[in-house]
Amino acid sequence: MRKTLLATAVACSWISGFASFNTFGQDAQSTAAPATSAQNQADVQELIRQLQMLKVSYAQEVRKLRVLDAQVQALQARLTGRNATAPLPAQAVPSSETANAPATSAPGGVESSQSASTAQTAQTATSSQSRSVQDALEQEQNAYFSRKFTFENDLTYNHYDRAELTLNGFLALNSIFLGNIAIDRVTSDSLTYDMIGRYAITPRLSLNLDVPYVGRATDYQQGGAGGSAASIDEKESTGKAIGDVNFTVNYKLLTETQSRPDTVLTFGLTAPSGRAPYGIKWYNVASSQYEEFAVPSRQPTGNGVWQATFGSSFVKTMDPAIVFGNIGYIHSFIRSFSDIDTDPQVITPGSVKLSDVYYYGAGLAFAFNDRASLSLSFSDRINGKDSLRETGQSWTKIIGSQANAATLNVGFTYAVNSHTTFVTLLGMGMTPDAPDFTLTFKVPYMF
Repeated sequence: MRKTLLATAVACSWISGFASFNTFGQDAQSTAAPATSAQNQADVQELIRQLQMLKVSYAQEVRKLRVLDAQVQALQARLTGRNATAPLPAQAVPSSETANAPATSAPGGVESSQSASTAQTAQTATSSQSRSVQDALEQEQNAYFSRKFTFENDLTYNHYDRAELTLNGFLALNSIFLGNIAIDRVTSDSLTYDMIGRYAITPRLSLNLDVPYVGRATDYQQGGAGGSAASIDEKESTGKAIGDVNFTVNYKLLTETQSRPDTVLTFGLTAPSGRAPYGIKWYNVASSQYEEFAVPSRQPTGNGVWQATFGSSFVKTMDPAIVFGNIGYIHSFIRSFSDIDTDPQVITPGSVKLSDVYYYGAGLAFAFNDRASLSLSFSDRINGKDSLRETGQSWTKIIGSQANAATLNVGFTYAVNSHTTFVTLLGMGMTPDAPDFTLTFKVPYMF
């Protein structure tokens, strides 16, 4: 009995101790649980932060890859002669980059929207940049190969101002002038509106048709009227009509590469649809019957003869700028008229032979941004003396008909939208035969 009670007491004591130990363990575990949970949450937050940083870094690298890929494709398109404004292919980023992209994205789809906007931005920048250079290039070549049809409205204003001193008399005692001193001044203003249609048959061949309408007003002044140096006779002569219609064919002979420029050949034919300057009568409008002051009854609007043009233009792209040049030759065909005399009392049939014209030019155009470009160029036209021939007589050269018209041009091109471009050009005469200044506005609309 005593052994049984002792065994029972030992067993109770062991059970009590085990229960106490179990209670202690549960207390310790319940104390450590909050600390472990907080640590896990901190680890998760750190991993999320690192993941977000990796996503941002990945988006930046994808952006860089897309921009570089767009630039490479634009250069390849330019070197191979393709249109640089074509949309970028769908595989703008290598497939390995797409395959390794994370399956999850930032909250709200930030990463996907960033990638889409990045691709669109790169594509827009490439096409816009090439649009600015392409506009300047096509303006200098006067040909649009990348668009099927282009309708262009041009408005050109020219201003001339010439003054000459005329001495009619002799020197007495080698120091005293006896006679009349007169100052002749001629100012001319002309406004020309051109309707131009350009049709690209192929990416290398285009046709141009130019129909101008010309209005001209010329003011004639002569000093010394009635023998008085203070008196001035003045008379204005005007004229407006359709000008000479011009038809040209442009053929792209060579496409630009790293070592050679774009080369375009131009063949043109000008019809004498305007009012010819031959046979226009000059009338004496002097205020005194003892002097002569003759002015034409009307102003011409064309050359009056058929002309053929052969030229070539060269364009080399040095992004963001282009260098261009042109050279050409204009041949005028002999034409007969029923009257070539300026005397109102005389009618003289005869023929006219205009001298051939040689022209050349060179310049530089620089693209400011995706839409605007500025150009600076020099152009010159040189011709010899023209000739007249009365029927049955020999040719006679017209004194003072030779000319050398050099002009310095500054132009600005702005792409209004994907179809319309605005071009303005200011020309400043550098020789007496060139207009004092020329102001041109062009608005080509591309279909």
